[in-house]
Amino acid sequence: PPTLFEYLPRDAILFVDESHVTIPQIAAMSRGDRARKETLAQYGFRLPACVDNRPLTFEEWDALRPQSIFVSATPAQWELEQAGGVVSEQVIRPTGLLDPECEVRPTAHQVDDLLDAVKKIQGRVLVTTLTKKMAEQLTDYFVENGVRAKYLHSDIETLERIELLRDLRLGKFDVLVGINLLREGLDVPECELVAIMDADKEGFLRSTRSLIQTIGRAARNANGRVILYADTITDSMRAALDETARRREKQMAYNREHNITPKTVTKAVFAEVGDKGEKTDKKRRFVYTRDGVMDADSLRKEIKKLNKQMRDAAENLEFERAAELRDAIHKMEDDLLLLE
Repeated sequence: PPTLFEYLPRDAILFVDESHVTIPQIAAMSRGDRARKETLAQYGFRLPACVDNRPLTFEEWDALRPQSIFVSATPAQWELEQAGGVVSEQVIRPTGLLDPECEVRPTAHQVDDLLDAVKKIQGRVLVTTLTKKMAEQLTDYFVENGVRAKYLHSDIETLERIELLRDLRLGKFDVLVGINLLREGLDVPECELVAIMDADKEGFLRSTRSLIQTIGRAARNANGRVILYADTITDSMRAALDETARRREKQMAYNREHNITPKTVTKAVFAEVGDKGEKTDKKRRFVYTRDGVMDADSLRKEIKKLNKQMRDAAENLEFERAAELRDAIHKMEDDLLLLE
């Protein structure tokens, strides 16, 4: 079979996580691949046959996929149509945590109003803006006024983003300003406030789904709340606020019935990521690696394991993977020298 999906038995079940994002990405894969290769073929950098070596189109994938379960806090129209109205809700949290209280405030003096709100809060704050420039300017303004703030957007490398989120959770700074990155998968239980600037500017970044996802970043803290700065309540805002209120009411009823007191999620903060080999603990001889904190024995075992994976990758002609593993081994061997 030419694709992995053809190896699946017909009675398999496919789970699509964060389906409102994943499904459009499947459609974008073949279109993006084709657009890139057609340009290369047109100007003679590739043979025209390269276009045939491609991912499945969305229609082909849809025909191949087995029975499917789409998982999302904000399912899109396509998933709802495919489900034929059969939607199972998992709104109740065993921790008893409620969806955050939402408050709409006018945009006049929104920056100073937010600054006052930030200074009154003990926990962390996430702020979402519409542009990179706005994120950077807002961060600079906060810093000038004595607030420990940093910004997060697509120009920042992935590893640096992980470091930023780690430092935020550890309390090295209090406010993180972003654009479209403060959404799916951003898990900061210490976040007590989410602020959405210019929430009434209808568009991709302020659609119902985007607003619900952003509001959800405050749902992991018992004191979580959301401030939306807007002069008018758009249809997207109304839908997002109504849905949040509905889920909150459902959880409150469940908590009353079972005598549950909401408790903030407790989650460990991972060790530093990146090139921290020089940072050693002289007493216990630890080294900080991408996989966490390791001693010399653990490093030797990891190097041995990666060596085997590298050889297997080379035998399977996966040379890029083998090269990545080789580089990782060299890095670990350097770390090992620091410990010996």
